[in-house]
Amino acid sequence: MPTAVLTDRERTAVQAYLRLLHTVRAAFDVAPGPPDAGRPPVVPPAVLAEAEQALAEAGLTGNEEAFFRLLATWCPPEP
Repeated sequence: MPTAVLTDRERTAVQAYLRLLHTVRAAFDVAPGPPDAGRPPVVPPAVLAEAEQALAEAGLTGNEEAFFRLLATWCPPEP
């Protein structure tokens, strides 16, 4: 499998996305209240803002296809 050589800004964008992904997963895992409460989990705005800023600085805003292709080569999905 080929490995991608990311620029510092691309690496920062991927890392920020992964932090956002892990934060969202954690929020869903520990959502307070009964399971049928229907209350959406809260994701800290700072985590989302960090990911958006990193994407913008890497020139990937609005280019999700390029970003996810980059993400797949740098951090392949687990089997």
